[in-house]
Amino acid sequence: MTGLALYIHWPFCVSKCPYCDFNSHVRESVDQDAWRTALLAEMAYEAALTDGTELTSIFFGGGTPSLMPPETVAALIEAAETHWGFAPDIEITLEANPSSVEAARFADLARAGVNRVSLGLQSLDDTALRFLGRAHTVDEGLAALDTAQSVFARTSFDLIYALPDQSVADWQFELERALAFGTEHLSLYQLTIEPGTRFATLAAQGALGEAEPDHGAALYERTQDLTEAAGMPAYEISNHARPGAESRHNLTYWCYEPYAGIGPGAHGRRGGMATTRHKKPENWLSAVDRNDHGLQTETVLPDHEQTTEMLMMGLRLSEGVSRDRIPANRLDSDAIARLTDHGLLEPRTDRIVATPTGRLVLNSLLAEIVADEPVAA
Repeated sequence: MTGLALYIHWPFCVSKCPYCDFNSHVRESVDQDAWRTALLAEMAYEAALTDGTELTSIFFGGGTPSLMPPETVAALIEAAETHWGFAPDIEITLEANPSSVEAARFADLARAGVNRVSLGLQSLDDTALRFLGRAHTVDEGLAALDTAQSVFARTSFDLIYALPDQSVADWQFELERALAFGTEHLSLYQLTIEPGTRFATLAAQGALGEAEPDHGAALYERTQDLTEAAGMPAYEISNHARPGAESRHNLTYWCYEPYAGIGPGAHGRRGGMATTRHKKPENWLSAVDRNDHGLQTETVLPDHEQTTEMLMMGLRLSEGVSRDRIPANRLDSDAIARLTDHGLLEPRTDRIVATPTGRLVLNSLLAEIVADEPVAA
């Protein structure tokens, strides 16, 4: 892949969220003019540092970006094209919750230039949705999906599995139903307990437990079998697509290509540097007002860290990472041989590719593959 991806973070949520850390970003009202002006200013700042690079994708993410005014979305897309120019097949994705209020905006967002939507269905079971803290019902979510498929050129939705007491048969029934909707892309995540969330509190109280490793592996294996049979194999650990329908934006991350991030809390990678923005909306807005950008840190990444990041992202992909992209003296060849013998890496000389079993223990693989110090030739 070549070119640049652009991530635009809209921080505001419409209600408290039990599984993310943006609860402090709930707002009853937002000064839309001020936020549009600030995002455009920060975009111009990043564009000046990446001049001449064509945009391959734009992703509107964060809190509830589908509640951004369509005119703001249109203004940001128009400015991005002016700054960078668009690849002929540019992918412009917007994350959306499946509520009737947001679905009513889909046609306007499509007219603004969005051509792909990522819909947060999360479950096809009302009991599970209540457990996950979601405000929508299954019927409301499916109505939003129907609207999305009629409006946008491309549609993806996500589901969470390995919920408490969910059997393999339960998950198979739900996934088979999901596959029957005919979408081109699915994101299928196992439930994880993140620090600082309601789920973490419940787990600490003994009221919630993650799936046992063997049970989680059984659910994962059934997921692979069913999606492959449906023509939507995994191209990344948690993402499945029909051929050609992979998320181009996320592939930028996983292939370790450059991307610019604007908006509160947004991260970026450009020119061997890691960028982070102020996370608190008011702090970010003040910084943009002073400096025309909301950068909090801009850090040069040592070669060792870049290698680790490239492998950390690339090994999530079914195609792995080309050895040509990794300095040979940063790889522990003995560890690679050992992990290959154990069936965790594929026996290839041109690429480093984790097997399906290896992708379940990536953190352990990375700890062994990457040499802490350059290895003598």
